[in-house]
Amino acid sequence: MTATRFKGFPRECLRFFEQLSKNNNRKWFEAHRGDYEAFVLDPARLFISAMGERLRAIAPKIVADPRIDKSIFRIHRDTRFSKDKNPYKTHLAIFMWEGRGKKLDCPGFYFHLEPNSLIIGGGIYIFNKDLLATYRTAVDDKRRGCDLEKILGTANRHFPEPMHSDLYKKVPRGFSPDHPRAELLKYKGLTVGEETPVPASIHSARCLDYVYKRFEKVAALHRWLRKMV
Repeated sequence: MTATRFKGFPRECLRFFEQLSKNNNRKWFEAHRGDYEAFVLDPARLFISAMGERLRAIAPKIVADPRIDKSIFRIHRDTRFSKDKNPYKTHLAIFMWEGRGKKLDCPGFYFHLEPNSLIIGGGIYIFNKDLLATYRTAVDDKRRGCDLEKILGTANRHFPEPMHSDLYKKVPRGFSPDHPRAELLKYKGLTVGEETPVPASIHSARCLDYVYKRFEKVAALHRWLRKMV
C-alpha cells in the first residue's frame, strides 16, 4: 500500500456512500464491505500518507496516522444517546493533528467527503474545560487576542462562507460584556474552513494540491492554537 501513489478518491467512493444512505443497515454494509475497503479506506490511507508529508511544512510534528480511530474516523455511529439509530456514517472523515494531548484536544486539519459536499478546515472543534479556560485567557490578552482577530479576519476573506464553531449565549463569567473581544470569548471551540460541492479534482491526484492550498489558509490559526496547547 505505501508504495502506491495517491490518485484521488474514485467515483465509487461517493457511490458507496450514496448507496449506504439508502441501505443503512448491517446486512447491506457487510455485503459491501469489500467496496468500503477498496473505494473508501484504501484511497483514504494513501491520501493521509501523502498529505501528512506535505503538512510538515505547516506543522512539523503533524500526526497523520492512516488507521481507523487515528486519522480516519470510524464509520460506525454511536447511537446510544441519539434518536437517529442508523448504524453507519454516510461520509468519510479524516483528521490530522499536532500536539501531545488527545487527538481532538489538539489543533489539526479536517477533511470530510460525502456525495454532495466537501468540507475542508481546521482548528479545535470543542475545547475541553481546561482548554476553554486557557483559550479565554489568551483572548483576554491584548496582543494574543488582537492576533487572533487578524487571523480570523484573513480567514474570512480566504473562505467565501467560512465556518466557525458554536457560541455560548453570554460572555463568560469574570469578563465584562463590553470586552473588546466579547464575541471571541463566547466560542465553544475554534475552527475555520469551508463547505463546497465536490470538485472534479477530488477524483484525481490534483486532489492533494486542491486540499493543501486550503489547509494553508488554516495554517495561521493552527499556529495560534498550537501555542495555546
